[in-house]
Amino acid sequence: MSSASESRYTYEQYKETTDWLLERMQHKPKVAIICGSGLGGLADLLENSVAFPYKDIPRFPQSTVPGHAGNLVFGELQGKACVCMQGRFHYYEGYNIATVTYPVRVFTLLGVETLIVTNAAGGLNPKFNVGDIMLIGDHINMPGLAGINPLRGHNDDRFGVWFPCMSDAYDADLGRLAREVAEEQGCSSFLQQGVYCNVGGPAFETVAESKILLSLGADAVGMSTVPEVIVARHSGLRVFGLSLITNRVVSEYGSQDRVNHEEVLEITQRRTQDLQKLIINLLARI
Repeated sequence: MSSASESRYTYEQYKETTDWLLERMQHKPKVAIICGSGLGGLADLLENSVAFPYKDIPRFPQSTVPGHAGNLVFGELQGKACVCMQGRFHYYEGYNIATVTYPVRVFTLLGVETLIVTNAAGGLNPKFNVGDIMLIGDHINMPGLAGINPLRGHNDDRFGVWFPCMSDAYDADLGRLAREVAEEQGCSSFLQQGVYCNVGGPAFETVAESKILLSLGADAVGMSTVPEVIVARHSGLRVFGLSLITNRVVSEYGSQDRVNHEEVLEITQRRTQDLQKLIINLLARI
């Protein structure tokens, strides 16, 4: 594991990983899916799949969080060539932000055009219920506001411009299509749309912090996703994001509610079939 200090990778290093993968698979993926806590089962649905443990892939980081299996799985879903990350990387694990986003650069060089990101998140919006699925319409990058941004430093123009627009980070057409799909499969009653806020972690939020995030317009909060989205948009990938609301964020003093990672995984297991079905049906339409 690398330290949390500033570190950059070269184009040649990304290409080394990419070439290693290309030598070992049959189809170049057009869609990449990053599976959040407990959501890695989506990769098991891929047909004609080939899995590579992260530890075997040159320069690839290792996942250390429970609920993240640590495999890169290539295959087909709804006839589309896909690659699935069973587990992502987080800044709180001790990785620097360039390492957290390393796979997305590799996906770009593999020829991926669309990135689907999923995560388990805490619900801030009082109208959200545990088990809701939130379409991510926008994000707030708290670490980024403090300068922890994956695009910091020298820009490689082969990936994208140094100052990319983020006002359209999440593809509106895919969002509309997902709402249509959700209605057809009968899960519109627990489908929400909102703003996802990324925080550093690994400690859950204090009551005061929760109140601040809610006042800033955040509907859900988690410890991932946004760095990968920034790098994907920098390289011109379309992005679609889903948050599974696994717990209510404690926002009142005196509350007896306590957030824990085991609860997150338990709620994820209950709703994962609906989330997987939504992604599968969406893929059939894009």
